[in-house]
Amino acid sequence: MVSTVQQTSSNDARDDRLDDFNHRSITLDGVTRTVYTCGAGPAVIVMAEMPGISPDVVRFARWVRDAGLTVYLPSLFGRDGAYPQSEEGVSVFKRACVSAEFRAFGAGVSSPIADWLRALAALAHRECGGPGVGALGMCFTGNFALTMMLEPAVLAPVLCQPSLPLDDPAGLEISQEELDAVRKRLDREDLTVRAYRFEGDRFCTAARFASYSASLGPRFVPSVLPSAAANPEPPPFFEQIVASPHSVVTAHLIDSDGEPTTRARDEIIAFLVDSLTGREDRT
Repeated sequence: MVSTVQQTSSNDARDDRLDDFNHRSITLDGVTRTVYTCGAGPAVIVMAEMPGISPDVVRFARWVRDAGLTVYLPSLFGRDGAYPQSEEGVSVFKRACVSAEFRAFGAGVSSPIADWLRALAALAHRECGGPGVGALGMCFTGNFALTMMLEPAVLAPVLCQPSLPLDDPAGLEISQEELDAVRKRLDREDLTVRAYRFEGDRFCTAARFASYSASLGPRFVPSVLPSAAANPEPPPFFEQIVASPHSVVTAHLIDSDGEPTTRARDEIIAFLVDSLTGREDRT
């Protein structure tokens, strides 16, 4: 099976062609996807938010690379590198909601694509070495970083505004069996899950973070940023469709000293670097 995700095509001067990344075609579990890689050092899987690998997602990936890590940026939906316009973004969102690879609705079940992402993490660890792999998900992919903990190579999970399931503000997109297994691993290996959201986010609510806390206990380390800290002029998809503070390290990040979103970005990158360079190698 080959992924049908649309590849980079410059339709807007603000699109990012990812020219400084290796454009790889990777087949895992019989499914082929484009994965953009760059950097050196231990690997981090960066999973894009809806509606895809936007220039802001690529900017974050470059920050991770510049911190001395290797970025793996899989193409999961949308047009790679596209500046997030409203109409195109809504179309991508609708297709993803009915895709068999994602479970946008209904708590207590993981998306099938999580299996492919765990296989990617294992591959990235073999290719890059080090003690393990980091995983960061955003919005539609936010919880994938948690389910990827079922792959032993994943050591540093970060959940940015995890938004699924869409129909249950307190629901978690993971089965109870998997959640129990993740909790046991966190305790056994003294690992933590970092999570970030804006206070006024209408897709990733306080109720969802409360559910994570109840399930994972002190292993879940949440950070809630004030709504006023969000970039007031994000791209059209986020301004018109998302219509609330939402994307902590991408569209709503203000890249300026002293800004809460900048501090969150720096904290996330420090967590990834510390987790992936300060532990014993598991190879």
